[in-house]
Amino acid sequence: MESQKRLKWRKPDLKPVQTGRVNKNTEEIAEEEPLSPAARLFHEPNFNVYVLAIMGCKTRIHPRVIKANLVHTLLKHPRFSSLQVIDKKNNKEMKWVRTEVDLDKHVLVPELDESIEAPDRFIEDYISSLTKTIINRSQPLWDLHLLNLKTSDAEAIGVFRIHHSLGDGTSLMSLLLACTRQISDPEALPTVPTMVKKQQQQEEKKGFLVKFWMYVMKVWWVIQLFWNTMVDVFMFMVTMLFLKDTETPLKGPPGVEFTPRRIVWRTVSLDDFKLVKNALNATVNDVALGVTQAGLSRYLNRKYGDEFNENDNEEPTQMKNNLPKNIRLRATLLVNVRPVSGIQALADMMEKEGEAKWGNWIGYVLLPFTIAIRDDPIDYVREAKATVDRKKRSLEAFCTFSIAEMILKLLGIKTANSISHRTISHTTMCFSNLVGPQEEIGFYGHPMAYLAPSSFNQPHGLMINFQSYANKMSIVLSVDEKTVPDPHQLIHDIIGSLKSIKDAVVSRDLVNSHG
Repeated sequence: MESQKRLKWRKPDLKPVQTGRVNKNTEEIAEEEPLSPAARLFHEPNFNVYVLAIMGCKTRIHPRVIKANLVHTLLKHPRFSSLQVIDKKNNKEMKWVRTEVDLDKHVLVPELDESIEAPDRFIEDYISSLTKTIINRSQPLWDLHLLNLKTSDAEAIGVFRIHHSLGDGTSLMSLLLACTRQISDPEALPTVPTMVKKQQQQEEKKGFLVKFWMYVMKVWWVIQLFWNTMVDVFMFMVTMLFLKDTETPLKGPPGVEFTPRRIVWRTVSLDDFKLVKNALNATVNDVALGVTQAGLSRYLNRKYGDEFNENDNEEPTQMKNNLPKNIRLRATLLVNVRPVSGIQALADMMEKEGEAKWGNWIGYVLLPFTIAIRDDPIDYVREAKATVDRKKRSLEAFCTFSIAEMILKLLGIKTANSISHRTISHTTMCFSNLVGPQEEIGFYGHPMAYLAPSSFNQPHGLMINFQSYANKMSIVLSVDEKTVPDPHQLIHDIIGSLKSIKDAVVSRDLVNSHG
């Protein structure tokens, strides 16, 4: 009975799906809107990127309930109920055209044998098979796969597959969360933590000399902002022209964007990240980057050790440094420069069929990773924090977005595609860290155990995503198996690095010394 109550998230009665605006005579008028330049870029053959959202559920998934609620929420978003078609008058343009959505083509429920011996591997293989196919353009470019198969950490799995032209990763994740409600309060939307600024209150209590000194520091901050931006834009241009990352076992070969991906993920405690964060006066993002640096260093050290000790009985160890000097390894961060509509705004848009800011307004940030073996594992987080703090004092994302927009307008989509692809492929990987809801949520009444986002078809052999959810953190890898044939080992190294950093913090009693 209790589970049935949870499933009544909204009224299950189906309403007719409108294909466009309705005039006084109830005749439907199809809405047509051109695709943004960034959305068109994702239709180029070497940028045909899809976003995945893997949802582990604590109960079996009821497809009828999912379909009934999709009608009242997701289908009211124009991007999820529109086709992307080529304008007959101008073959170079594409436009959104509203259409009637057949949910049977979008919500896929394969019949599964629940006695499968290795369900975790089966789910992994199933998701990998999704990266080998694309969604037909004769329908809106999204689908949802419901897999009622018990795994080691969930009773069932839901997998959203969404073409990147529908929106950037942050916007799509916000939209997904707008379709959920808190388990403790079925009428309440999830809450996502935000930065609370107390600086203004503190300044009111300070004396004249302190305020003058803070004014001087603000001037210095502006100077740093200008200088860092100039340096970052210069590095972006140099990368676009010729500067490549070091050829390591993590760097994918040319054409890697056309290969299928293996998606692996693990869920760890968010409290471990917060413990390190509080001890080092850092952020969760700093810790995630530091843990990633440590994990990549550990993984590559083993790989190079295998090469050096191929004819030697000695096993490579983490204590022995096998890494080449001066490895250049950078991640490309795709940053949404348009303010993201909040979860409440997106929920209101779907509820009242209103409007909210939407679209792919993406700038690039090139983030260097330090690859080295450190005697003190905490140094990885300290170095990551220094890198991120410096990137915060830069307008790199806004400038690279403006450069991309200018190239699109002046030189066209083909040239912009070539330049963007060249720049990204000169780096090693893609990285993302998304903040999730603070409390447990349900997807149309189905309690969620974890949330694991990723993507595929990007011109990298490796993508790493971090996604927080309640008191958990999901670490997700999307790999080309020819580049990274052992993704489980890599994710094991990342998790092992988190443990090493946490243990170092605890052993030195840094948590108590920092309050």
